Amino acid sequence: MKKQNLNLSKILIFFFLFILTSCSSIPKNTSNSCSIFSERYLWYKHTKKTEKKWGTPIYIQLAIIKMESDFNWLAKPKRQKIFKVIPYKRPSSSFGYSQAVKGTWKQYKNETGNKLATRTRFKDSVDFIGWYTNKTEKILKIPKTDAFKQYIAYHEGWGNYKNYKKNTKVIGLAKKVKKQSDKYKNQLQKCKKTLNKKKYIIF
Repeated sequence: MKKQNLNLSKILIFFFLFILTSCSSIPKNTSNSCSIFSERYLWYKHTKKTEKKWGTPIYIQLAIIKMESDFNWLAKPKRQKIFKVIPYKRPSSSFGYSQAVKGTWKQYKNETGNKLATRTRFKDSVDFIGWYTNKTEKILKIPKTDAFKQYIAYHEGWGNYKNYKKNTKVIGLAKKVKKQSDKYKNQLQKCKKTLNKKKYIIF
């Protein structure tokens, strides 16, 4: 009886690790939206739900995550170094798919009531991006379809947005996000029908 329980425990642990790994591993081609969703169909459902809820296009959700973490659920900013050698603290508390900082993530949870949200869960991360871009539209009057300006507000924060023209680095990043979002948009036109046909598939 004990042996059977031990074997059952091993099977459950293996199954749990398999599910965890399969759900959190980075897609093979993060530059192609169709490729991403062919590997992670549930991600398509989550981004589509966010688009319906907040009005933020799927391609912009993906472009922001691509720039922020490249779909690495455990992404963190690199540690600063003292004398270019000794590891020091990280420059911010950014973490997860969306690279949301602790303070803004807390605000998101409070305002949406999503108390159990975690930055390592894709579903919560895209919902956060939808919430953030929606507030950006309200506060700064930037359309949710404007990938360039939306990313600047996302990266710099609502208060610092007005100073972005002096920041050549963030302008360069925002241009990359805009370019990537356009690619994702064009790619989705080719596979959206197929993705929508799978709406009843559960896996």
